Amino acid sequence: MDITTDRIKELRQETGAGVMDCRTALVDTGGDKARALQILQERGLLKARKTAGRVTKQGLVECYIHGGGRIGAMVEVNCETDFVARTDEFKDLAHNITMQVAAMSPEFVCREDVPVGAEVDFATACLLLQPYIKDPTRTVQDVITEVIARVGENIKISRFARFELGQYPTC
Repeated sequence: MDITTDRIKELRQETGAGVMDCRTALVDTGGDKARALQILQERGLLKARKTAGRVTKQGLVECYIHGGGRIGAMVEVNCETDFVARTDEFKDLAHNITMQVAAMSPEFVCREDVPVGAEVDFATACLLLQPYIKDPTRTVQDVITEVIARVGENIKISRFARFELGQYPTC
């Protein structure tokens, strides 16, 4: 089957995968875009799993203020190199995660951070398990995994803080 450059571009825009990866997926599936998309997602997940053990010492701290200055959030997002930390894709991810923290008020980064014996709803209390505010069919972890697959580096959320006017911790 003849795979046109328009079909490759279309798949690339949807997935963010490389041109040759998109072409290969389309060739492997006989031009079936849905199956090619599925193959690229599976390959992306494999790539993300391979990076999981890598050290993340670079990154950035992103801040977001919402609601006329009544709610604010700050998130530390880490990656492996400063090169990736300076990309627009990484900056957008950090900004969107900071908006997620401001909007959804998570208590923990992940399930492992929840104290033993604490009774919490993991899907709302853990940032990585929350439905993503821009696409509730995916979790925050799903979005991070997709970016990992595209940039080829491990990405982690180290910590976050959320501030709301009039809400003070008990001392």
